[in-house]
Amino acid sequence: QVQLVESGGGLVQAGGSLRLSCAASGRPLSSYTMGWFRQAPGKEREFVATITWSGGSTYYGDSVKGRFTISKDNAKNTLYLQMNSLKPEDTAVYYCAAKVRGFASRVDSDYDYWGRGTQVTVSS
Repeated sequence: QVQLVESGGGLVQAGGSLRLSCAASGRPLSSYTMGWFRQAPGKEREFVATITWSGGSTYYGDSVKGRFTISKDNAKNTLYLQMNSLKPEDTAVYYCAAKVRGFASRVDSDYDYWGRGTQVTVSS
């Protein structure tokens, strides 16, 4: 199985940028379709972005489309989320997740492995 560890979160002003990383160990990222989700206090976990195991396709949640970019580096076994034009409503704990090869999914229950999350706070 794969272990996932997120990093790169922090405090940023509205309009700023952050890049989150998700380091994988135990299995190569190429074995998994990967996703980013987030959860704000008092809210349900929300789909952010996903990238297929081949890296050939990416999909985004409507609230982040055009501002966030998901990518991965198989050589470094690391998943990334570049976040630009951040808004206060992007404040949340961000989680990376892995699902065994297959179709991309926006549904969190389709994912098999999860990291512990990294906090992103955007001040107005």
